[in-house]
Amino acid sequence: VQLQAFGGGLVQAGGSLRLSCAACGASGRPFSSYAVGWFRQAPGKEREFAASITWSGATTNYARSVNGRFTISRDNAKNTVYLQMNSLKPEDTAVYFCAAEPYGLGSETQNHYDYWGQGTEVTVSS
Repeated sequence: VQLQAFGGGLVQAGGSLRLSCAACGASGRPFSSYAVGWFRQAPGKEREFAASITWSGATTNYARSVNGRFTISRDNAKNTVYLQMNSLKPEDTAVYFCAAEPYGLGSETQNHYDYWGQGTEVTVSS
């Protein structure tokens, strides 16, 4: 499955952004059967888990650093997963990647994800 992440940009601290992860192209397996995770990589740091959602959308999981501020959701009819980011902080500045996990469980482990989008950059100014 091919993924496209978009919606990043420059925002002031305290502001909001909504990222989208859209599945595109033909696939032998429906996007709705994959769990989707959002990961982020800040300048000079390793990529880290931010949030995930199971294939059905029934279960979500968040990193402690974003819990209560970020909300992940999905619209399987549109083959799209969203990450609503509120109360943004300068430390949220990173390139955000979405990825699809074939087990459908929404793991926090990066190597459980087989398909990755190209990333979208989020910059939060203080």
